[in-house]
Amino acid sequence: MYNVLFFAHLQEEAGVESIQLDNAPLTIGELKKQLLEQYQFTLSKQVMFAINEEFAVDEDTIKDGDVVALIPPVSGG
Repeated sequence: MYNVLFFAHLQEEAGVESIQLDNAPLTIGELKKQLLEQYQFTLSKQVMFAINEEFAVDEDTIKDGDVVALIPPVSGG
């Protein structure tokens, strides 16, 4: 089991702050496909993924106990 955390507009689109999933191990790329199907997210290429607070790419593997964060671009001043 692993946790997926949503931030900013992704949290609004999902309707929750986080979810728990049981399908580890899988890659970030596989998780992206699953989330797009399940939540109809607006996942632009600028959305960053992190595993255990380390930025991750599509080929990185998620394991049981990991925390995955979806971090959309933010603007501010």
